[in-house]
Amino acid sequence: MIEIKKLETTDLLSTLKAEYFNQTTAPLDGMWHFGFVPMAQHYGFYEHDQLVGFCCVNAQGYLLQFYLSQHATTSADELFELITQVYSNVIGKVTGAFVSTCDPKFLSLCLDHNASTTVHTLLYCGTQHKFVKDASIALKQASQDKLEVFVEFAANAIGASKEWLEGYFTDLIAKQELFGYWKDGQLIASGECRKFTEYQTDYADLGMIVSPDHRRQGIATDVLRALITLAKSQQLIPMCSTEKANLGAQKAILNSGLVTHHRLLQVEFAQAS
Repeated sequence: MIEIKKLETTDLLSTLKAEYFNQTTAPLDGMWHFGFVPMAQHYGFYEHDQLVGFCCVNAQGYLLQFYLSQHATTSADELFELITQVYSNVIGKVTGAFVSTCDPKFLSLCLDHNASTTVHTLLYCGTQHKFVKDASIALKQASQDKLEVFVEFAANAIGASKEWLEGYFTDLIAKQELFGYWKDGQLIASGECRKFTEYQTDYADLGMIVSPDHRRQGIATDVLRALITLAKSQQLIPMCSTEKANLGAQKAILNSGLVTHHRLLQVEFAQAS
């Protein structure tokens, strides 16, 4: 008999999280699994008081991760059906999932109860060497005294909250993972080369923002090329992602030499009658 418990901390999940990441076929998207997942509510699966699995659900009722250890005696199919169709008293209603195609076990369970599936995000990892070119620009590592400049730049470029950006960029600057491309004393593009402290430590998660006034000039591609070079200089495999609707970013990413084989899917579950 399995028992589902709401977890107030994820500290107990270190071993199971490592097992979860190890059974995927490619790296999971950094923003989703290290940005959104920590903000989601986690639940533990227990057999005879032994923690054998977990899941996490965001505020909108979507599963973001699901894992059951191979040592569990409970059927993953039956547990997943309980959570998504019968609805656990602990978890409540789960309406769908965001799941990567490089997470085959979770994906298969989602598709078993699928009512509709759409591609949400394209995932890129590694490069095609014949398409990789040197960047024609140089990025400058961000310093703490330029924090407000980066915050204002990103807030204007993508409309993100200044409060959130200040905390986010402060962390990146401290880790030496934020860079800028300056022209005539003006910040016109930012780049991120985020390293993972656990699980996917062989990879660097890249990100970039270009000023609206300087888009469609090849700057995004050059920023990514510079970030790819930086990642490879640290013996890291570059990866990044972009939403399916962002055609401009997709063009820049492909022109930089990065390749895509996987997707993040948004699955809506069929509701039990």
